[in-house]
Amino acid sequence: MRDVESGRDRLSGERPKASSRTIDRASYEPAYVQLVNILRHDIAAGVYQAGDQLPTEAELRAAHDVSPMTVRRAINVLLDQGAVSTTRGRGTFVKPVRLAAASFDLSEFHDLLDDERVTVRLLEARVVVAGPRAAANLAVPEGTRVVSIRRLLEREGEPLIYHRESLLYDPERPIVEAELSVTALRDMFEGGAGAGPKRGELVIHASVLTEEEAHHVSGSRGSAALVLEHLFYGFDDKPMSWGRFVCRGELLQFQASVGVQAPHEPSVQQRRRR
Repeated sequence: MRDVESGRDRLSGERPKASSRTIDRASYEPAYVQLVNILRHDIAAGVYQAGDQLPTEAELRAAHDVSPMTVRRAINVLLDQGAVSTTRGRGTFVKPVRLAAASFDLSEFHDLLDDERVTVRLLEARVVVAGPRAAANLAVPEGTRVVSIRRLLEREGEPLIYHRESLLYDPERPIVEAELSVTALRDMFEGGAGAGPKRGELVIHASVLTEEEAHHVSGSRGSAALVLEHLFYGFDDKPMSWGRFVCRGELLQFQASVGVQAPHEPSVQQRRRR
């Protein structure tokens, strides 16, 4: 059992030893970055646990022979990283792990788009009338004309992801070839040049493959699917495009790390790639 106030294990009476690393004055890394890494190491190693108070500014200055500014910058970085919190008049404390604060990135999806072996095959691009779902997402009356685009992402001929997108139709702005290619898809998530979206909403959810989707991704109708739904807004804050990326359920995994990792410790995703 652990004593939160002291940060010690009540069974052993001791806690892990602090890092013996000191500030390397000859290093290319700024002193405050080195101090951040030292403190992150100690938090990850359990020297300072959830609820524990970090050494005071004066103690850190004396221990590492650094300036007050260096200590403050290091603490601010830890604050930005969500590793610690500060209480006026009390000090800096290690934050507990909160699963609700976990954020999942789309790096695996981005890596797929960035893979030179992945190509986009345009299946359809035509003006149609908006059905109920497209109309609701684009905030237009049902029956409004929209541009329907269907694409298939393939890697060396293997079908990976089926993409359906509906865009508001503007007769004065014809669709250009760039909007139909993988460049446009990558720009969705990186922010390309030109009159792209101002902001977007992404939703990831489990589903099952429809007959149409199964046909395109070489799956079985009714089998597990992963859907990444996107809704992008223009600078007038009105919806401009809505679509869905659909793939077989086993193709992608989205992961997140919670808590503090030691500096240079590989993530789960990095270990999987080895």
